[in-house]
Amino acid sequence: MERMLSLGKRGCFAAAFSLALVPYTALAGIYDLTVDKVSIDTGAFIKQGIGYNGASPGPILRWEEDENVTINVTNNLDETTSIHWHGLILPYQQDGVPTISYEGIKPGETFTYNFPIVQSGTYWFHSHSGFQEPDGAYGAIVIKPKNREPFRYDREYVVQLTDKHPHSGARIMRNLKTMPDYYNRQQQTVADFFDDASTRGLNATIKDRMAWGNMRMMPADVEDVQGFIPLINGKGPGQNWTGLFEPGERVRLRFINSSAMAYFDIRIPGLTMTVVSADGNNVQPVKVDEFRIAVAETYDVIVRPTEDKAYTLFAASMGRSAYGRGTLAPREGMGAEVPDLEKRPLLTMADMGMDHSKMDRETGEMAGRDHSNMIGMDHSKMAVKEDPFYAPGSGLAPSPQEKRMFLSYKDLKSMKPLYEYRKPTREIEVRLTGNMERYIWSINGKKYHEKEEIRLNYGERVRFKFVNETMMSHPMHLHGMWSILDTGAGKWNPIKHTVSVAPSTTLYTETEVDAVGQWAFHCHLSYHAASGMFRRVVVEGGPPIALDTAVDRWAPKS
Repeated sequence: MERMLSLGKRGCFAAAFSLALVPYTALAGIYDLTVDKVSIDTGAFIKQGIGYNGASPGPILRWEEDENVTINVTNNLDETTSIHWHGLILPYQQDGVPTISYEGIKPGETFTYNFPIVQSGTYWFHSHSGFQEPDGAYGAIVIKPKNREPFRYDREYVVQLTDKHPHSGARIMRNLKTMPDYYNRQQQTVADFFDDASTRGLNATIKDRMAWGNMRMMPADVEDVQGFIPLINGKGPGQNWTGLFEPGERVRLRFINSSAMAYFDIRIPGLTMTVVSADGNNVQPVKVDEFRIAVAETYDVIVRPTEDKAYTLFAASMGRSAYGRGTLAPREGMGAEVPDLEKRPLLTMADMGMDHSKMDRETGEMAGRDHSNMIGMDHSKMAVKEDPFYAPGSGLAPSPQEKRMFLSYKDLKSMKPLYEYRKPTREIEVRLTGNMERYIWSINGKKYHEKEEIRLNYGERVRFKFVNETMMSHPMHLHGMWSILDTGAGKWNPIKHTVSVAPSTTLYTETEVDAVGQWAFHCHLSYHAASGMFRRVVVEGGPPIALDTAVDRWAPKS
C-alpha cells in the first residue's frame, strides 16, 4: 500500500496520476515529517528501528527546481535527532548536522527547515545523529528540473538500497571496537590455503599468508560488516519489490545507496542500462551492463524492456556476501531467474601498493611494516595507483573473464559544466588513514575529536588530493559544495557530492568554494565516520551570514 507524506491542513492531494508510477510519493506544499520508532520487516527478520512518518524508508519528497520548501520535522523519539539533505546546496544552517549546522531536534520538539531548491535530480535525506541512519532513518528526494530533460522516459521508479542488519547500529559499533573482524564471515580457511597452494605453489602461498599476517590484515576484509539483508525500497530479496512497465517503454530508475556500509554492483540481466545522471547531475549517456554504486551515491539509468517478460534487478554487495533483488515486469506476481552470487573478491598486495619483489624471502615480511596502524608510514614508497574507481588488478575490479560492460568513473562526463573551468588556487592533501586492529579511522592521521579543521577561503578553487592509505574503499562526502571529480575530461569532468576512493589509490577533486559557513566532510561509511574519519570545513570570507552562536563561536570575516 502506497504511503503519502502528510500535508496536514496546509495542502491538498493532487497529481494522483503519479501514484501509479512511483510508490511512497510526496506532493508539493509545506511538508510535515515525523521521526518515529518503527518495525522493519526484511523477510528474514523483523527488527525495531527508526523511520519517517511511521515507516522505513521514509516518503519520497518530490520538489521542483526554484521552489522554496518548508519542512516541519517533529521528533517522536526519546533522543535528539536531525535530518541532513544529502547533496542539496543550501544555507549551512539548514544542512542538518548537529554541532556544525545546529544543535539538533530534541525529543518532542518540532524544527522547521526552510530553503530554496536550486538544483534538480535524485538525492536523499537521512539522520545525522548517532546511528539512526543505519537503524532506518532515511528517505528519497526527487527534484523536477525547471527546463526539459535532455533524455526521454515514459515512467520512473526510485530504487533505494540499504543494508539492514539484525543488530542495532550502536551494537555493531561496540562489536567492531571489541573485535574488528567480528562481522567478517568470509575469512580464508584451511581449505582455501590448500586450493591456493595447488594453483600458485606452496612457497608462494606461504609467503602470501605471512605477508598478510605481518601486516595484521586479511585479504577477505572487503566489507567491515556482513550478515546484513540488502533491501530495495524496504523489501528483502524474498519480498521482491516490483516495478511495472509496458513493453517498449523507457523506464527511468533512480538508484540511491542509503546503506550504512555496503557498496553494491547493479545489473539487470537481459537489459542494457544507459546511465544519464550521477549524484543528481546529468552526464553524457553511457551504456553499461553493470555499475558499482558506493555508499551515499545516486545514479539514474534508463532501460527499455521490449519483451513481455520479467527482468531481475540484481544488486550484489561488493564483498559478494549478500544480494538485493527486485523485479521489472509487465504484471504483478511475475518473476525472473535470480543470478547466483559470484565468487567473493580477495584483496591482493597490489591493492596495498606493495611490490612483492621487496618482500623478505625468508620471513615474507614487507619492509617490517605493521599495517594495522597506517599512521606515519612512508607512502612515497608505495606504488599508489592513480585510478578513479577500480584498482587495476584488484580483487575489487571486474574480472577479465566477465563479458559485461562495467561503468568506471572515467566513463562519466558532465552533460553541461556547472562552473567555468579555471586552475585551482591551491591543493590540499587528504590522506585517508586508520588503525584496523583498534578500529580507528582518521584523516591525515587524526580523528575528528582532535579538532583539526579544514579552512577554505570564499571564492577560491581548491584541489583536493585524496590518498587512500588503507585497504578499504572510502566514499568521501563534502557537504554544501560540489566535488568536481578529475577524470581527465577537463571542463567535462563529472560533478558529484560523493566520491569513492579505492584502496591504495590517489584521486583528485576540485571545489569552487561558493558556500559561506561551516560544513561536514567525512567518509560516508557510518562506522568509519563515527570512529574518526570526519572533518569540519570552515569557509572564511564572503558575504556576511548569521551564525547560531549556541552551536559555534566562530564567525566569518566580512
